[in-house]
Amino acid sequence: MKTHFFFPLYLLVLLLIPRTTQQYACNSDDTIKHPFCNTSLSYFDRAKDLVSRLTLQEKVQQLVDNATGIPRLGVPPYEWWSEALHGVSNLGPGVRFNATVPNATSFPAVILSAASFNSSLWYEMGRVVSTEARAMYNTGLAGLTYWSPNVNVFRDPRWGRGQETPGEDPLVVGKYAVNYVKGLQEVDGDNSDRLKVSSCCKHYTAYDLDKWKDIDRFHFDAKVTLQDLEDTYQPPFRSCVEEGHVSSVMCSYNRVNGIPTCADPDLLKGVVRGQWGLDGYIVSDCDSIEVFYNSIHYTATPEDAVALALKAGLNMNCGDYLRKYTENAVKLKKVEEAVVDQALLYDYIVLMRLGFFDGDPKNLPFGKLGPSDVCTHDNQKLALEAAKQGIVLLDNNEVLPLSPNSITKLAVIGPNSNATQTMISNYAGIPCRYISPLQGLQKYVSDVIYEPGCLDVKCGNDSRIEAAARAAEEADVTVVVVGLDQTVEAEGLDRESLTLPGFQEKLVTEVVKAVKGVAVVVVMAAGPIDVSFLKNESKVGGILWVGYPGQDGGEAIAQVMFGDYNPGGRSPITWYSQDYVDQVPMTDMNMRANVSRNFPGRTYRFYKGKPVYEFGHGLSYTTFSTFIVSAPSTILLYPHNHPPSISSSISNHNTNANPNPNGRSIDVSTINCESLEFEVDVGVKNTGTRDGNHVVLVFWKPASADGVSGTPNLQLVGFGRVELKRGKSGVVKVGVDVCKDLSVVDGEGKRKLVIGQHTLVVGSSSEHQVRHRFNMILAESEDEGGFSAM
Repeated sequence: MKTHFFFPLYLLVLLLIPRTTQQYACNSDDTIKHPFCNTSLSYFDRAKDLVSRLTLQEKVQQLVDNATGIPRLGVPPYEWWSEALHGVSNLGPGVRFNATVPNATSFPAVILSAASFNSSLWYEMGRVVSTEARAMYNTGLAGLTYWSPNVNVFRDPRWGRGQETPGEDPLVVGKYAVNYVKGLQEVDGDNSDRLKVSSCCKHYTAYDLDKWKDIDRFHFDAKVTLQDLEDTYQPPFRSCVEEGHVSSVMCSYNRVNGIPTCADPDLLKGVVRGQWGLDGYIVSDCDSIEVFYNSIHYTATPEDAVALALKAGLNMNCGDYLRKYTENAVKLKKVEEAVVDQALLYDYIVLMRLGFFDGDPKNLPFGKLGPSDVCTHDNQKLALEAAKQGIVLLDNNEVLPLSPNSITKLAVIGPNSNATQTMISNYAGIPCRYISPLQGLQKYVSDVIYEPGCLDVKCGNDSRIEAAARAAEEADVTVVVVGLDQTVEAEGLDRESLTLPGFQEKLVTEVVKAVKGVAVVVVMAAGPIDVSFLKNESKVGGILWVGYPGQDGGEAIAQVMFGDYNPGGRSPITWYSQDYVDQVPMTDMNMRANVSRNFPGRTYRFYKGKPVYEFGHGLSYTTFSTFIVSAPSTILLYPHNHPPSISSSISNHNTNANPNPNGRSIDVSTINCESLEFEVDVGVKNTGTRDGNHVVLVFWKPASADGVSGTPNLQLVGFGRVELKRGKSGVVKVGVDVCKDLSVVDGEGKRKLVIGQHTLVVGSSSEHQVRHRFNMILAESEDEGGFSAM
């Protein structure tokens, strides 16, 4: 007789699920006796104790992303490289998914979330991502150091990595960085410098070319003026460090004015750590030290390359050059061992702030998080909300929103109409789920005809266009979802054209001709596309830009299209026509227009041409009116030796005639900037028939400045988002820092405050704008001064 063994199913499941535990130091009686495990000591003293116990051979093994650890001291290996750009990603080796945690919440690409102009949303996204990251760390599937976000300015519309950024405006990029970083790093209710996870602002600096024609990021030397560096390329990084308190900055591959950024002591030790006060470590982009030697031959030997980087202020190498060559560089006296020690101190202090040296994480904050805290209902709901808030209604001929009751048959056409992976952009993980545009629209209309029209977004032949046009003939309404994906715009791949790829434009044109009713065009792409051929097409009822909308992108698109969500997003980029890129080389880093060179300028701040859609453009299904409730009429500037009170610096009452010559520029460094801030209160009323969200954009038009050329056309100084029921009113409060937000930059990179009449402009040029003028005056005596309000 055979003996039968019955194995309980739940035990079998437990055996099949991989069981891993997180790595941490100070986990045994032998190690906890060391001072570096003593939590009553300062992080600096603990890190210093640890470094003092290491040999040079051990030290160099810890200077790279895949640090080997120190087994004799109970310090385990640690992988520093993890990514969390818009969700926990397995792109870096520090994160992996398995049956225990098979996926993570995938938010929209940053460019679309930025279009919400909602700072609190950005913070909440960071908080959710860090919670899922900690939960995965507790299961041994992730690290604690995340090299996100990307805070480069989207300078050129062809850049393949523009999707990773919050857009073209330095203020928006900086505000996004501050809020997302705080969401990632902050420990709720804890005012200490402990970290939930460590964030990293990258790629420092003036990095926004990957591979354009025959020029790549490894060899590119960005020629940047001091003026552009100060008011365009550097501000997001400065905000990230000074306001966001980020714990890491990554230097980039490119050179800036001849010097590799990771080898520039002025940029690293001088600015990031010296001027801005980085409390954390500086890491290289992956293998960028090797680029010094192998690609651009900037140094004679590998040892020279690592010595140069370490002495410039680099603390961590993504790659292996510091592990391979630092020991020999020390022995050859190219770099002192004390410099290595200092780098390790910065690295270890961050790990200590994360609790890596505090014993079992289960007994520490976040120790109870686990697989059930990943892909939760609330987290996915937030990802959907982020997509809806970011979607921009570019045009509407009173066709949108659609009514499902009036549509018998719907045609869904286009290479991105059933997109899934395309929606999660780059630097993504494995999402909790996908809802494609087709699936989202099918929830509203049961009879749907689907025709892709093209095999893929490159649309290399037109063989499927005829079938797509026939589908449009049969339908009451046709939705055409076109755009780009990672085969056209990506890391390592910049565009050369702003038009739709391949035969996509023909697809749209032929489908629009064939439609029985109306067509709605959806642009799924990060970079702007020249869709000017659609703007006067009477059969096109509306145009939506949806970026790369994340895992629930199709649901978000459908809700917006059918009116269950009223769009309120604003474009964070300028949409140029094709002739712009025909005229402007991507390698030209200049921001300002230059008539003598026939250079039209870049971004809304300096562009002199007519865009297809301007920065800040976005429509709604309702209407809003805006008005100034409160703003200063006079700002009085005091020199350092005359400290003002807040009340005497800003006034709402008109003052006597300006005693200073208009146009005179005053160096900010000579002005007492303490408390030189004010608030603009903007009233908003929903005057339409639907509930909706309104984004308030407050721009500044500076006074003409003597001796300062290239001042911006307009410059955003603040923004806010308000949700209003129909017929209801609200107030958006926008804070303005005079020295930071209302200063211009001269040719030497110096910030100046300009005496004279300035203007605040509320709203983009596509909406009714409200203007408010104020005077900026230099106080000449002790009893004179202040802000004066309206």
